[in-house]
Amino acid sequence: MTTTLERPRTSPAAAPAQRSRAAARRRPRPLAHGVVDAVVLVGVLALVLWPLVEVFGGGTAVPAVAGGLLLGTLLALAGAWARWSGLSVVAVALATYALVGGALAVPTTTVAGVVPTPQTVLALARGAVTSWSQVVTLQPPLGSGGTLLVAPLLLAYVGALVAVATAVRVRGLWSAAAALVPVAVLVVVILLGTRFPSVPPLLTGLVLAVVLPAWAAWRTGALRPRRVVALGALAAVGVGSGVLASPAVVDDEPRYVLRDEIVPPFDPRDYASPLSGFRRYLKDLEDSTLLTVEGLEAGDRVRLATMDRYDGVVWNVAGDGSAQSSGEFRRVGDVLPTSVRGERRTVRITVDELAGVWLPTVGQATSFHLDRGQSSQLRYNDATGAAVLTGGLRRGTTYEIDAVVPPVPGEDDLTSSAAADVAQPALEGVPDVVGVTAADVAREAGRAVEIADALADWLIDEGYYSDGLEGQVDSLSGHGADRIATLLGADQMIGDGEQYAAAMALMARSMGLPARVVLGFVPSREDVAEGEPVTVRGADVQAWVEIAFTGHGWVPFDATPPKEKTPDTDPTETEDDPNPQVVQPPPPPPGAVTPPDDDTEQPAPEQPEDDDDASALWRTIAVVAVAVGIPALLLAAPFLVVGAIKAARRRRRRRRGDTVTRVAGGWDEVLDHAVDLRRTPPATGTRLEAARAVAAAFTPPADAAARRHAVARELGGRVATLAQGADRAVFGPGEPDDALVGRYWSQVDEALATMRATVGWRGRLRARLSLRSVRARRRARRAQDGAPVARGAARRSRKESR
Repeated sequence: MTTTLERPRTSPAAAPAQRSRAAARRRPRPLAHGVVDAVVLVGVLALVLWPLVEVFGGGTAVPAVAGGLLLGTLLALAGAWARWSGLSVVAVALATYALVGGALAVPTTTVAGVVPTPQTVLALARGAVTSWSQVVTLQPPLGSGGTLLVAPLLLAYVGALVAVATAVRVRGLWSAAAALVPVAVLVVVILLGTRFPSVPPLLTGLVLAVVLPAWAAWRTGALRPRRVVALGALAAVGVGSGVLASPAVVDDEPRYVLRDEIVPPFDPRDYASPLSGFRRYLKDLEDSTLLTVEGLEAGDRVRLATMDRYDGVVWNVAGDGSAQSSGEFRRVGDVLPTSVRGERRTVRITVDELAGVWLPTVGQATSFHLDRGQSSQLRYNDATGAAVLTGGLRRGTTYEIDAVVPPVPGEDDLTSSAAADVAQPALEGVPDVVGVTAADVAREAGRAVEIADALADWLIDEGYYSDGLEGQVDSLSGHGADRIATLLGADQMIGDGEQYAAAMALMARSMGLPARVVLGFVPSREDVAEGEPVTVRGADVQAWVEIAFTGHGWVPFDATPPKEKTPDTDPTETEDDPNPQVVQPPPPPPGAVTPPDDDTEQPAPEQPEDDDDASALWRTIAVVAVAVGIPALLLAAPFLVVGAIKAARRRRRRRRGDTVTRVAGGWDEVLDHAVDLRRTPPATGTRLEAARAVAAAFTPPADAAARRHAVARELGGRVATLAQGADRAVFGPGEPDDALVGRYWSQVDEALATMRATVGWRGRLRARLSLRSVRARRRARRAQDGAPVARGAARRSRKESR
């Protein structure tokens, strides 16, 4: 059986022409041509991707799109300049995505907004799969929450990489296929975009129709000066026909986008916590009209969202889909059954500046009356009375709610009621100070209502109000574990409704009471006039706590101090006011025993602190090791993959098949190693001819050191010996034994080591990453079209006859 990379033989006259054409194909194109390719293709891609910037709102998606285009272009040009294999480009692209993608798409998971962490790699991997569904199921502007920006980053990054790499690496007519990449990206952008994009579709179509064909013609060498006029006339006719005929064909029908056709299942986990936006209403929308409500009475609360799950970062809507959770939203019909008793009324609400998906409600709804286009988007939660519009709220949306508003029971009504048995999601990340403070505050309370009142009264009496806005005392927003611990552990409790409601709900849950947080609006009684519409502004936002009692359902509790109760930070006032008289503690009884001074002088051991420091050090070491190890593993992935492929090939050649096949495999290993070292032997010829060609390819220049010439002569002898041994095993009588095969492979290893010694470290490194020999073998097998099988069978028949 033959072991050389054979190709069909050609005549001597045709061989020089073929070699010249092959050399022309291998000749690298000028760098200027690659830059022109990149500028044209990336410019068109930037125009195509621009409508996505509007979808995400403002300039949120600009870093992801611009960074993706730049990274993809640089990587494609670098791979072509360095002549990386396709597998190497893919491996470097994945490593670059993991290292840089966090800063562009998920900066909140990185250190200082740049350095990736394990959470960054996980978010990028998850976003590559889930961000597409999030983009088409959320109403623009999408913002930058979660992994939303991964979708535009991948479109820009992969689009630029594929387009530029195809243009600069592929030769001939196939290089024009790079022009199809912006078209494919345009289709995806249309599906993910809006009906009326910021860039007119006509402009985008004109640019693609004029620029891409002209570039493709120039790129393939088909652009001729005499064809410019004809091409311009043809383009003018096509563009004019499209501009004039398209209105008659599509009329005023808007473009097709997925967001307007898909009816997605509502998952509250796809949205940010409604409570985390509490401060925005006071800062940006304080005097803005959010809603206009008709039929509202004094004391009524407008519910926006109900949250019963805490993860140490935010209170949010539970997403487990259980029947009694705040995350089970379902489509409803015309009538909603309810067991709540109270006053029935009809409330009419008109949306103005309020945005998002949360639909304001009052009481417990029994029916909704919306426009036909929005009724299919309505989702309602029976357990909380909250509702959403999956398509998002729009200015001018008007709807009516038939609702039952239950009366708020007083303390006397709840005295004999115990806490209701309600299943709620388990709390996570609750600071220890919550349980300690709650137990201390409610230590004298016995009944459930007494515990709830004690917690609410203590927060109101001991706390101070501040939104942290201009002119107020500093007060951080948020209600994560650190913020709650700071609120309850500070000398002065300072916060707004977000912090006090979150803290009371956690304290009530620590005392065994079923509690949840509600975000909504409570207009002042002065603004509620009988029979008159009520204007709800951002200043009316409020967060309160609801606790479930047997026989009464969920009862609201307010734990926020009045806005007038602000901390006094003026030091002069404390100096002018005399200190209040306080009762001094009684003197110690006579004969009281005092501890000896010797015991107090001895320092206490600090071993626990040392243990804590050691644990913190090991945690830091572990975090650093993971943060450095994952990127290092990604960078080493090309070496590992290519090494595994070649090791498997070597093991297969050395161990599989009969002894003749294993000896021939050893010779193939020598030839493939020469190919990877950029010393390609001729594709045709005998093994001895190939051995002479390999020896000549590794011969150093005449002015090289004598040692290199000695190594080259040694290599020539080894390769010639191996070629003769392979010929004897394949064409000689009998078959070699296992011992001979072992000695032959030992000689192969010595020859490979000598070949590596004749090149520098760069050549050895490039050979380890090269898959040239693998590709060459595949091309040779396709060219031979089964001929080796027939020749192998003929050789075996000749051996048997001998």
